Amino acid sequence: MKVIIVGGVAGGASCAARLRRLDENAEILMVERGPYVSYANCGLPYHIGGVIERESSLLVASERTFREQFAIDTRTNCEVVSIDAPSKTVELRDTVTGKVTTEPYDKLVLSPGAKSVRPPLAGIDLPGIFEVRTVPDARAILEWVRKGTAYLAGMNSYSGIQMMRPPVRAVVVGGGFIGLETAENLRHIGFEVTIVEMLDQVLAPLDPEFARLVGGHLEMNGVRLALADGVKAFRRTEKGALEVETQSGKIHPADVVILALGVKPDTSLAATAGLTIGERGGIRVDDQMRTSDPDIFAVGDAIEVKDFVTDEWSLIALAGPANRQGRIAADVIAGRDARFRGTQGSSICGLFGAAVAWTGTSEKTLKRLGITDYEKVYLYPNSHAGYYPGAKMIGFKMLYRKSDGKVLGGQALSHDGPSADKRISALAVAIQMGATIDDLAESEICYAPQFGSAKDPLNFGGMVARDIEDGYMPIAFWDDPSDAFLLDVREPIELEIESVPGAVNIPLGELRGRIDELPQDCEIRVVCRSGQRAYYATRMLLQKGFNARTLSGGMLSRAIVIANAENLKNALV
Repeated sequence: MKVIIVGGVAGGASCAARLRRLDENAEILMVERGPYVSYANCGLPYHIGGVIERESSLLVASERTFREQFAIDTRTNCEVVSIDAPSKTVELRDTVTGKVTTEPYDKLVLSPGAKSVRPPLAGIDLPGIFEVRTVPDARAILEWVRKGTAYLAGMNSYSGIQMMRPPVRAVVVGGGFIGLETAENLRHIGFEVTIVEMLDQVLAPLDPEFARLVGGHLEMNGVRLALADGVKAFRRTEKGALEVETQSGKIHPADVVILALGVKPDTSLAATAGLTIGERGGIRVDDQMRTSDPDIFAVGDAIEVKDFVTDEWSLIALAGPANRQGRIAADVIAGRDARFRGTQGSSICGLFGAAVAWTGTSEKTLKRLGITDYEKVYLYPNSHAGYYPGAKMIGFKMLYRKSDGKVLGGQALSHDGPSADKRISALAVAIQMGATIDDLAESEICYAPQFGSAKDPLNFGGMVARDIEDGYMPIAFWDDPSDAFLLDVREPIELEIESVPGAVNIPLGELRGRIDELPQDCEIRVVCRSGQRAYYATRMLLQKGFNARTLSGGMLSRAIVIANAENLKNALV
């Protein structure tokens, strides 16, 4: 059996290695149009910022590795230019010599990846404008940063009298993963950074309130945000610098520009083979990674996959799913009954020591699909036991289905990055196993004071959700329209920092003695800083015959749910 794998990196390389482990006799040919067959493209921003010092550290495996360890014929700088599906052949072109050859196959695996979105804007090809997709891209950016213009080279590079280097500016176009990670790393090497984003938030998969929290964290670390304003054109000034003009007419000066506008599936090869392209623009595959041609498989960023939670077709450009898809394709080719369960889009992004992570569906996706059978919970627990030094708050949002309690998704952000990773990674496994809020409440999660609390945030999420469903903790949200009586049970000194107009303050410790000050004929919404004291007050009021609800997440939720609310930048301090 001869198997040709088109593309290396995550999906193709994992498929090739797995297939060899399963079938020692298969003839395997892997071709990669770039100079490196397997590299860590997720590490490129950190190489630009000097965190990963050596370029060679990004190279996962070489042609020699695949040839010597796996007996796989591996060819870099070699691209497939066409597929003849009826005759089961592909045409290969050597990108260095231009020579074209034809190779037959029994099974073909497509892992062409995705192409960077590069709109036809005026000046987009000017020197100093880069993408961050490949190792050569990172190399070119570093070379430009060091000596691309007189300002970037800096008079401080001369011998003799040392001059101060003038401020250097970068504009990152796009507020997704790569855009934010590159912005962080450019800040680390001394750039003033502006992120220009067409949407009204960074990190599109997040719900707006958590994206707002991420935006506040970026601004606290010196990154300027220009949201809801797409790029119109790029220009070069008389002094050699760049200017980025936006649709609103604003001008952002720059010494370097990074394009991080997202990616779209590379389906050009699939089109030559007559394969079915899905409604989202990716190659349509089944759960065994087969395309519409049973002898052609596809994996990675080029394909459409089913969302595990919503069952929607989706595009997920992530290394983890691509690796699993490559492995499944190899299993199926080798005769095993392997199947891809779908993806939850589990992701994490580290920013200036903090991290934001998410898995499953978002609230805005549920709304877009017209799904109303859900509830949400906002929590702000500590990353570990509060008495142990270094505890940081976690902003945590969990979504679940009201009818059966099944967990649908979650988002978390913390200055203690690993704590956000831990909770969302555990939640991702729970979702894939079909866990309910009761399963979370009963989950037994590792505990020692430096790592967590006896009641983990995931336990709390399940317990709070169960109290909501059992009627013990009716909740309300800041963006719900209401003329309810607002009761603030915080201490008076806390109101000097932030307060809500019209709210009546009765500290929790005084509430029993002053309960006759509350109205019996209307709904009472109770607020504190994070929700815990408000819950205690709500329980008290409900048992005394009042119509009370806890404002989920308290003042911390107000800071992120209400646009332009005070104290956003301090919400997770």
